[in-house]
Amino acid sequence: MKTMRSRIATAIVFALPFMLPVTVAAQQTTSTRSGQAFPTKPIRMLVPFSPGSQTDIFARWIGEKMYESVGQRVVVDNRPSAGGTIAAEYVLAANPDGHTMMMHATGHAANATLYSKLPYDVVKDFAGVSQVASVPNLLIVGPSLGVKSVKELIALAKSKPGQFNFSSAGIGSGTHVNGEMFKIMAGINVTHVPYKGAPEALNEAIAGRVQFYFSPIMVAAGQVQAGRALALAVSTANRSPMFPNVPTVAEAGVPGFEFDQWYGLFASAKTPRPIINLANKQIVRILNLPDMKERMLSQGATPKPSTPEEFDKFVRSEVVKMGKVIIAAGARVN
Repeated sequence: MKTMRSRIATAIVFALPFMLPVTVAAQQTTSTRSGQAFPTKPIRMLVPFSPGSQTDIFARWIGEKMYESVGQRVVVDNRPSAGGTIAAEYVLAANPDGHTMMMHATGHAANATLYSKLPYDVVKDFAGVSQVASVPNLLIVGPSLGVKSVKELIALAKSKPGQFNFSSAGIGSGTHVNGEMFKIMAGINVTHVPYKGAPEALNEAIAGRVQFYFSPIMVAAGQVQAGRALALAVSTANRSPMFPNVPTVAEAGVPGFEFDQWYGLFASAKTPRPIINLANKQIVRILNLPDMKERMLSQGATPKPSTPEEFDKFVRSEVVKMGKVIIAAGARVN
């Protein structure tokens, strides 16, 4: 018969494999000298677009790594409505302890100008945690449109003024601003049609119910590779290694065209700075993990970890840049 001591020893040995992940996770939790720690409970991450959008994908990738390292779950909360303003208001109404954040993109900066009655200040009410990624958009058309190049698309649109539509992942999204920029610089008369998210906007372009869409590359890649969608160009200044034979919009006939679809994490500006810094430390660590880098690069995204201060400065510059496009396009929401 086993003694009480031997039974306890056996139980400890048996339990060790199950205890180890929790121990490792606890070691990864960051804390300040004053004893503040992050994260100390599950994180709610607001995503202002539908599941399957690129914003959603990044939120889930980071959530997966956060759970692996600190043992706290990240609950992705999709609120695809009103250009991200509903998700933003949810973050501002929550306890500003860093455990409610928002994964947003270029559209967050555009909203500062797009909405005449925005219920918050994009710059003053939010604190950047870190930029996450930079991603090219693909100029997508459906096979039924019958065009094979940017020049052909522009020529066809000019021959039918006011008859072409372009889709977006929602009013104020980066894909919306990207389309408006193309409209201005290409000199075409087209109408914006917003959808709840990137997958829906892409499907409408493929089906031919709208004539084109600037899709985040990760969302459209599979459809392009399967031949169901045609990629005429990439929005960035340089070609994407994922599609090296697809020219940039500038190369394809619109000189000077450049649009960078960026993504980043935000918290309420009322969040204590030490907590923002701890959250930043976790996000930067995740973005620098070799497997995370490989995953992002293989999908056409470039990891962009930054300090909170660098990201805040970048967002301020984007508010100005996106504002010029919105004003020029006359795309205002009352």
